[in-house]
Amino acid sequence: MSFFEGQDTLTAFQWSIRAVIAFFFLVLAAKAMGQRSISQLRLLDFVIALIIGNIVAHPLADHRTGMAGSMITMSVLIFLYVSSIFISLKFPVFRKMMNAAPISIIHEGTIHYGHLKKARLTLEDLLLELRKQQVEDPSKVAEALFESDGQISLFLKTEHQPVSNKALGIAAESFELPVTIIKEGILLEENLSLVSKNKEWLQTELQNVFQKNISDILLGTVTFSGKLKIFLYS
Repeated sequence: MSFFEGQDTLTAFQWSIRAVIAFFFLVLAAKAMGQRSISQLRLLDFVIALIIGNIVAHPLADHRTGMAGSMITMSVLIFLYVSSIFISLKFPVFRKMMNAAPISIIHEGTIHYGHLKKARLTLEDLLLELRKQQVEDPSKVAEALFESDGQISLFLKTEHQPVSNKALGIAAESFELPVTIIKEGILLEENLSLVSKNKEWLQTELQNVFQKNISDILLGTVTFSGKLKIFLYS
């Protein structure tokens, strides 16, 4: 008998088999979608929440569906969930499969473009996370890790870690948020005009200071005062 087709009635064993199939299918589906799709949730938590939500909703919405099958299915899922946690604690291989290792996306100020793609993040996603943590310049980051819960952990270089300028008696410069003018080798002319610069100025700066062309650059930013910074593919 196929478990993928509708049946008039199901035994407790058949309900259990359906729950097992659904559990492992959704684990694989969640892994395929990537960690960003389940941000702030562990893989197992996401799968269980998704399945149980649907199991509970169906009998509540359909008066022809009894509660017995749903209760059996939920019991099996809870057992699978608890068992998976204990197995993860005992077997590192299973734990690694359920919780992916962190991915280094910035190391010593260098953006790892290949790792960024592996984490299924765009440059916009990375810059957004940097801004959220009040980091305007990727070169100040010693290490940025894409964690298994879909979040990004940042560690600033020692010289850029927060220190009170007032306590040190240092006159602080005004803060300027850089504007992205080059992204993945493409010039964003509209953004360049925002800082009152043109393509000729940019090409001159790139050649004189960095000896690079626009197509060589992963990310390029400039402040309103004209401070240009670039990040190359690595």
